[in-house]
Amino acid sequence: MKLLKSLVLLSLSLFAAGQAQEVREVTFWTAHGEPDLSALRQIVDNFNAEHDDIQVTLSQIPPGAETDVTRLMTAVRGGTGPDVYMLDRFIVAQRAADGLLQDLSPYMDGEDVLANYLEFAREEAMLAGVPYALPFDTDARALYYNIDLLEEAGVDTSELDPENGPLTLARIQEIASMVDQKNAQGNFERMGFIPWHEQGWHYTYGFAFGGDFYDEVACQVTPTDDNIVRAFEWIYDYAAQEGPQQVQTFRQAFTRPDLPPQQNPFIAGQLAMIITGDWMIGNLERYAPDMNYGITYIPVPEEGDASVTWAGGWSMVMPQGAREPEAAFEFMKYIAGEPGQRVYVQETRHMPTLTSLLDDAELFEGRHQFFRDLLPTARNRPPLPIGALYWDELTDAWERVYLNQQEPRAALEQVAARVQPQLEPFCAQLQAEN
Repeated sequence: MKLLKSLVLLSLSLFAAGQAQEVREVTFWTAHGEPDLSALRQIVDNFNAEHDDIQVTLSQIPPGAETDVTRLMTAVRGGTGPDVYMLDRFIVAQRAADGLLQDLSPYMDGEDVLANYLEFAREEAMLAGVPYALPFDTDARALYYNIDLLEEAGVDTSELDPENGPLTLARIQEIASMVDQKNAQGNFERMGFIPWHEQGWHYTYGFAFGGDFYDEVACQVTPTDDNIVRAFEWIYDYAAQEGPQQVQTFRQAFTRPDLPPQQNPFIAGQLAMIITGDWMIGNLERYAPDMNYGITYIPVPEEGDASVTWAGGWSMVMPQGAREPEAAFEFMKYIAGEPGQRVYVQETRHMPTLTSLLDDAELFEGRHQFFRDLLPTARNRPPLPIGALYWDELTDAWERVYLNQQEPRAALEQVAARVQPQLEPFCAQLQAEN
């Protein structure tokens, strides 16, 4: 009898050991900082609590520029990359073309998983019809204004009420000048508005002026579109009037990739107006809960123009060399599915890419609904296999223009000359397929 009991206990021990060995470990990398990082940790904790056979470990890597994947590329080449990586969605096509990402088709079992997402997010997640990512969040951009700072400067803030429609860029400049303050040395101590700060990107103003960045029929990048040139010219002139170096000195302390949210100049009360995204609502709730502020449309070039915003967002990808691909995809479906997106939207005030969540009124309380209403007409960056290169070249040109180091049209011609040749092989492939 004792022998029998011993054999049974031994069998149970071996069975338990076997079960323990079946737990698959998934590594997940993100460069996001707070408060997004806490939301991601919560999603990972929820997933781990619901799965005995898969455990995910979240690692934060140092933040970099929007297109920087240097650490990921080095790790993948060295065989030490993660199983899941959080990638800015508009550069998925380029990183897939670079051979950095895995085709997700084999893990979908014939199911059209991407059919559940917003159309533009689906397009950003693919290259040549092949899925390389699952869309995560999205967003939209608007103008935030600090009511107390503006009224202290003598501004009647009722004109910024979104019920009155968008203000012109010229009027915003007039209001900003009322807030500007300089010290005895002539340096800015407080500013009303810096058009190119935070989400005041080339795409923001290019779209605002009605520009198109890509001609799909001609398979050609179009940074010299007349409306984009007009946008860059407006920025050039604004900088010239304010003093490009003085503005740069003021904002230099606020441009680090790892800048804590509470040091953002708008949150710190040093900048009265800023173009940024819906996530700022969550940051203000955490770091400046008493701020008296409003949100309105992105300013327009001319009275009567329609305001234009744009949407972006992140995605979950599986890099080459993932050690637990099946388990990694299970986690990707969870975090980019309803459980993950619901937590992320509630905790960070981003917006979901799942169409099933966009009509959930509980996810869009108060000011967040303003951004939800913008989403149907928001534009997005062209999902190109040179999307990261295009962004980087536009960003370099943008900086030369707002520093008044180069005339707008010349800067944009340089962008076209550097980007279009890299797009040509893709165009040739498309032509051959058609």
